[in-house]
Amino acid sequence: MTDKEYNKCIDLFSDNVYRFILKNIRVKEKAEDIIQDTFEKLWKNHTNINFSKSKSYIFSTAYHTMIDLIRKNKKNSDFETIIEPSHNDQYSDLSEILDSAINLLPEIKRTVILLRDYEGYSYKEIGYITGLNEAQVKITIYRARVFLKNYIKDIKYVL
Repeated sequence: MTDKEYNKCIDLFSDNVYRFILKNIRVKEKAEDIIQDTFEKLWKNHTNINFSKSKSYIFSTAYHTMIDLIRKNKKNSDFETIIEPSHNDQYSDLSEILDSAINLLPEIKRTVILLRDYEGYSYKEIGYITGLNEAQVKITIYRARVFLKNYIKDIKYVL
């Protein structure tokens, strides 16, 4: 990858990978640190990476950097606290309810749902990023969607 292609990667993918990481960890400063580390790693390896594979490399690196940070800070309550949704009977914002439901998902299910439904990755690409095989990706997405469907279907959260 050339210097020009590296800069093009930043322009093309930085916003998407930032949204993906921020959606997972919900802490702006930590998401920014992960993105900075990801592009630093890309720069250090830019001569060994083909531009056509750069998107997968960026998302995979960001994902693994995020996992490493979560494991390192496992005792930090910023990552481990799950906020239960609180909705009164008069309020119904489906996107907020869906975000709450996504935040309740285990880490791997949340990751594959965000990659598939928010970022539009194929099963194969998600497998490459997460280290799962294609069948595991499909099963994980299915189970996550079933959870989301059952969560949203419960009338007390929607009305």
